[in-house]
Amino acid sequence: MSELKGACIIGQSGGPTSVINASAYGVIRTALDSDCITAVYGAEHGIKGVLADRLFDMSKEDARELELLKYTPSSALGSCRYKIADPDVDDTDYKRILEVFKKHDVRYFFYNGGNDSMDTCNKISKYMQKVGYECRVMGVPKTIDNDLYGTDHCPGYASAAKYIATSCMEVYQDARVYDTGMICIIEIMGRHAGWLTAAAALATEYGAGPDLIYLPERDFDMDKFLADVERVYKEKGNCMVAVSEGIHYADGSFVSEAKTSATDGFGHAQLGGLAARLADVVKQKTGAKVRGIELSLLQRCGAHLASETDIEEAVMAGRAAVENAVAGITDKMVAFERGTVNGRYACKTKLLPLTEVANAEKKVPQEWINAEGNGVTHDFIDYALPLIQGEPKLPKEDSLPRFARLKKVLAK
Repeated sequence: MSELKGACIIGQSGGPTSVINASAYGVIRTALDSDCITAVYGAEHGIKGVLADRLFDMSKEDARELELLKYTPSSALGSCRYKIADPDVDDTDYKRILEVFKKHDVRYFFYNGGNDSMDTCNKISKYMQKVGYECRVMGVPKTIDNDLYGTDHCPGYASAAKYIATSCMEVYQDARVYDTGMICIIEIMGRHAGWLTAAAALATEYGAGPDLIYLPERDFDMDKFLADVERVYKEKGNCMVAVSEGIHYADGSFVSEAKTSATDGFGHAQLGGLAARLADVVKQKTGAKVRGIELSLLQRCGAHLASETDIEEAVMAGRAAVENAVAGITDKMVAFERGTVNGRYACKTKLLPLTEVANAEKKVPQEWINAEGNGVTHDFIDYALPLIQGEPKLPKEDSLPRFARLKKVLAK
């Protein structure tokens, strides 16, 4: 393809992570340094910012503040959960997006998100092709759930996994200080994929983690669960359990009582309250002291426990998106491919068609779950351990985190 000159937009969408801003930095810094890209805009609250023509001029930001994005959790540009319609059914949003793109001469669009965000990215890419507007569209992966199709792992997962494993090790210590036993149930994020909950096994691998782990990849049986807990409690005098928020019965219904309380913008059930529900059931059954703990948002914004490997790879994903787009590639998502160099873990990028990635889910392999369905095999440990390595040199101010402070100057 010939050289394409024009502006770019970077948007963030879906649930935040501790390294999504590192990917944004990779996009923004690389785009600002590109001769082909004439202006770099950050969309306020993802695609909603594009529709509202609320775009930040990233060239107005201090270089040091942009660099701090690597260590700043959550979505600095603002996120959203907005599902755009099928363009064949309602093309109102697409016409507006095209209008904004033409106004700012946008020829590059980078969307940083998970499954549903890749669906949005795919729809925009196909619409631009259909109407003949040359705009190179690239998806930049993000999700702590680690469930994007076709990539070995996702930016954000490793840091969340490290937070979960570390928190489990700390809770393990606390739950064993008294001369009376305790059953501790820790609820971890993950609607349909159990990658995050499986990360609790890293704590067990190092001697201070859950005795039992339940993932949504296997149907949940309450009677078997109670029998497992009673057995461990009788043997050890204590029991720690890690459960995914999305565990479900054989009929597909969620164990969580909160399953029908609300949905997000994509119609997914908002889960929560599972630890409290299971703690109540276990207490009634055993009479033991039981504590339910919900890690909730902490597991996705814990930048103080981030993986340096995760940060570096998140930046790499953003950089690769821009470099490939400038080189003439479009309609792809950046993905990771695992390898080894001199016998050590190594990661490189590859590209996947957006059509293949959109709305597909990657789950924990069944062979990585033990026969009893209450734990994972060592194959998972081998998979996850390299991803959590490295301690980032987090900037501090009076011993507190120094996060990026963006000016967010709106483009005219």
